Amino acid sequence: MKHEELPENHSDPLLKLLHRSIRFAIRILALLMVLVIYWSIADVVYVLYLKLSTPPYFLLDIEDILQTFGAFMVVLIAVEIFINIRLYLGSNVIPVELVVATALMAVARKVIVLDLKLVSADQIVGLALVTISLGVTYWLIKKKSSLANEITKPEA
Repeated sequence: MKHEELPENHSDPLLKLLHRSIRFAIRILALLMVLVIYWSIADVVYVLYLKLSTPPYFLLDIEDILQTFGAFMVVLIAVEIFINIRLYLGSNVIPVELVVATALMAVARKVIVLDLKLVSADQIVGLALVTISLGVTYWLIKKKSSLANEITKPEA
C-alpha cells in the first residue's frame, strides 16, 4: 500500500521543507528506539542479576518468571516498533501487517503478565475482544496477501 503523505519532492517549497523535516524527525525516532532497546536489554540483565543474586540464589518464583517474560516481551515489542519505523523510512510503505503483529505481541505481553487478582471480568472480556479483533485482522491481512501473491504468480 503506497502512500504519498510525505513525498520527498513537492512543488511547494514550504511543504517540501516540512516533509523533509518530518522524515528527519522519524530518523531521530529510529535512533531513539535503538537506544531504548539497548536500555531495555540492560534493564532485563540488571533485574535478572538482582533476582538471581539474592537468597535463595539462582531461583526465581513464578512472579519473577512472569515479570522476566514481560520484560523480554517489552524488548521484542520495541524491536518490532523499530522495524516499523525502518520500513516506513526505507520504502514509503505503511507496514500494516507488521503494525497489527506488533499490537498482537503487545496484547500477548499483557496476557502473560496479567494479574487476575487485580482485573475485573469486564477488563478480561475487553482484552479478549481486542485479542480476537487483532487476530482476525491479522488473518485477513495474511489471507489477502496470499491471494494477491496467487493472482500475480506466473503460471507454469
